Amino acid sequence: MPIDAAKALAAGPRTGEISWDHKDVQLYHLGIGAGSPATDPDELRYTLESRLHVLPSFATVAGAGKPGVTGGLSMPGIEVELARVLHGGQSLLVHRPIPATGTATATHRIAAVYDKGTAAVLVLRTEVADTEGPLWTNDAQIFIRGEGGWGGDRGPSARLEPPTGEPGRTVERPVRDDQALLYRLSGDWNPLHADPEFAKVAGFERPILHGLCTYGITLKAVVDTLLGGDVTRVRSYATRFAGVVYPGETLRIRMWHTPGSTRVAVSAVERADAPVLADTVVEHT
Repeated sequence: MPIDAAKALAAGPRTGEISWDHKDVQLYHLGIGAGSPATDPDELRYTLESRLHVLPSFATVAGAGKPGVTGGLSMPGIEVELARVLHGGQSLLVHRPIPATGTATATHRIAAVYDKGTAAVLVLRTEVADTEGPLWTNDAQIFIRGEGGWGGDRGPSARLEPPTGEPGRTVERPVRDDQALLYRLSGDWNPLHADPEFAKVAGFERPILHGLCTYGITLKAVVDTLLGGDVTRVRSYATRFAGVVYPGETLRIRMWHTPGSTRVAVSAVERADAPVLADTVVEHT
């Protein structure tokens, strides 16, 4: 069996040092569409080193994204084809604001393996701390088509009750034609996002945008629209990747805001509002 759940869960964690500086943060922000208009003071907070603050979703690529979604496939007990792999969901818990330059220790492990019948889901947990204590905890849910059916734990349902009523705010964010090519420079080199032939083998008409790029675009929209541009107000952020985005499309981001929490739904405008992100919650102060 390509996935040995017992072996994966019993394996010891992998620990290593990661580091980043302002150039990594700026590149990530550009990769999720920051910097337009280029001289807008609100955008300069993401792009100019003298006033830089760090969007919490940068945690998903800090240290060049190691081990990342594809890196999780090299963990003990895991042996699958990359073309069968999709990013199913992502959650982030922020312990402290992320500095623009830092060195930290990252600890990676398989936290769970679920049998969904026609697929398997791996939960790759990354805990990051520096000399002052914990910085963030990331959980990536990795969906592997055709690898379920061994009779294992199905795991909890990620589905939430949909928000009620009309969203309080709706914004649209265009995705550049070269957005995936720019975003992948932050460390996710999966050819699914750049190579047309690989994308066809994986079942897509052309390369798709990284789910984590959409994840970052969405969090930036929430921070800029509802939190006064203050990245330090974000406490946690979780989503389920419900569909793909093709570079060149437009994202429609709907927000239902309440004190301490914002529900979000994201769709692709050009494909009749096809769902992209679902079960999305930003917890904040």
